[in-house]
Amino acid sequence: MTTDLPQASNLVTLSQPRSPASEAYRTLRTNIQFASLDKPLKTLLVTSTDPGEGKSTTLANLAVTMAQAGNQVIVVDCDLRRPNLHRLFGRDNASGLTTMMTESAAREQPPLQDTGVANLRLLASGTLPPNPSELLSSRRLDEIMARLSQAADIVLLDSPPIVAVADAAILAAKVDGVLVVMQAGKTKRDLARRARLLLEKAKANVLGVVLTNAPVETGLYRY
Repeated sequence: MTTDLPQASNLVTLSQPRSPASEAYRTLRTNIQFASLDKPLKTLLVTSTDPGEGKSTTLANLAVTMAQAGNQVIVVDCDLRRPNLHRLFGRDNASGLTTMMTESAAREQPPLQDTGVANLRLLASGTLPPNPSELLSSRRLDEIMARLSQAADIVLLDSPPIVAVADAAILAAKVDGVLVVMQAGKTKRDLARRARLLLEKAKANVLGVVLTNAPVETGLYRY
């Protein structure tokens, strides 16, 4: 059951739960579960090669399906340049990850926000800093991630595109798994190759690629 629901236009898993898109997100959730049978994932990073490929929307909908399956989920906006998760969930961005970075009280009591979806909480980015890469590479972030992992079954992290800035590569080395979002008809092959090389250099555990805006064969879903 949900109350005070976030933006339904972007969260099809809430507004159109029986649609092919919602089914695709549930399939993605299942595939991630199968990919982590030997070692369950506690932290998962979602990034992209370029802005506008749908990484934040993908993360938010995936988080909804995981929460609907009974998992305690925390989504963290680690995009400290252009945060978007608070908008998707219709929440405030006054405090969040950067607050935990700078205030010991916030580390003890993380400023998590109810999203209106059962089992799903949001840690917004908070005030944007002048040095995102330095903050994300700090040991304090490791402490924060350990704290959040204790409070949830899985923590999903949103980040800037990996080719654009160093932030995503830094985070990729800290998490259990990485999903890369690419958009059909938009993502350039050379950017995809660069993203792969950057993730390999970071020794990231890449679970796979999510292709957005792909054509759907509606006949497959008539049942």
